Amino acid sequence: MLLSDTALWLLLAALLLDAVIGDPDWLWRRLPHPVVLFGRVITMLDTRLNRSDRTRAQRRARGLVTLCLLVAGAGLLGMGLHLLFSALPFGDVLTVAVTAVFLAQNSLYTHVRAVEKGLSSGGIEGGRKAVSMIVGRDPARLDEAGVSRAAIESCAENFSDGVVAPAFWFALAGLPGLLIYKAVNTADSMIGHKTEKYQDFGWASARFDDLINLPASRLSGLFIALAAPLARGSILAAVKTIAADANKHRSPNAGWPEAAMAGALDLCLAGPRVYPGYTVQDPYMNPSARRDATGRDIARSLRLLIGAWAVMTVTVTGLALANIV
Repeated sequence: MLLSDTALWLLLAALLLDAVIGDPDWLWRRLPHPVVLFGRVITMLDTRLNRSDRTRAQRRARGLVTLCLLVAGAGLLGMGLHLLFSALPFGDVLTVAVTAVFLAQNSLYTHVRAVEKGLSSGGIEGGRKAVSMIVGRDPARLDEAGVSRAAIESCAENFSDGVVAPAFWFALAGLPGLLIYKAVNTADSMIGHKTEKYQDFGWASARFDDLINLPASRLSGLFIALAAPLARGSILAAVKTIAADANKHRSPNAGWPEAAMAGALDLCLAGPRVYPGYTVQDPYMNPSARRDATGRDIARSLRLLIGAWAVMTVTVTGLALANIV
C-alpha cells in the first residue's frame, strides 16, 4: 500500500470531500466521533493505570503499555476495516468517507475563522471566547494581539497534525496507518502534558507523537511557504524563517509550520505563553517582525491555509499521476 496510485487517488477524493463537507453536525450529534471513542479508551486506561501511588518508573512503564495497546488496537481496527472494505463492491467509497472523517481542513478553517469573527463582532471578549475553543491558553491573559497570534499559531500547527499528518500516514500505510496516527495524536493531546500527573505516564505517547509527526511538520512548513504569495508574503522569507527559527521551538515539529507562517505573514509568533497553572517560555519565531497581530492577520493566515492545502492537493495529484505513468 506504500504510496500506491489507488491510495493516492482515494486520499485525493477524501481531501476534496473534507474540504466541501467537513464534519457534518447532524451526523456527530447522533453518533460519537471516532476521535471521541479514542478519547474514551484513553480515559479508561488513564483511570486504571495512572495511579499516584506508583513510582515514576512504574508510571512510565504503564504509559508505555497504554501506548502499545492504543497502537495495536488502532492498527487492528484499521486492518479490519481495510479487509472489510476490500471485500465490498463500494468499499472505496467507504474508505474515502472514513479517511475524510479524520481530516480537519474544513473544521480548522471554521474554528480559526470564528476567532476573526469573534474579534470583529464581539471585541476582545468575543475573540477570547472563540480562541478558547482551539487553544489551551488562559484566554483572560490574552489581549487582541495575543488572541490573534494564538489563532494563527493554532492554524499553522493544526494544519500539520490535523491535515498533513493524517494524509501522509494514510498514503503511506492506508487505514491502519491513519487510525494509529489519530489514536496516538489524541493520546498526546490528552495525556502528553508536562504536569505532575502526566509527565511520566504520558511520556511515551508524547515522544511517539513527536516521532510520527516529523515528516508532516516538515512538509507543512514547505506547503505554507509555497503558499506565501496568497497572503502577500514571500516564499523566501518563509523559508529563511524556517531555517532560522524552526528548531528553537520546544516541540521538534510545531516550529516548522509556525515559523513558515511567521515568515510568510511577516509576523512575530510563539514566545512565552500562559496556560492554566503554568507558563511556557518559548523563544519567538521571526523575532524582528511586528507582534501586534490583528483580525486582519487571522484572515491572511486563512488564505495561507487554503493555499497550503491546495499545494498539498496538487502534490498528491501529481504523485498519483506519476504512479500511473
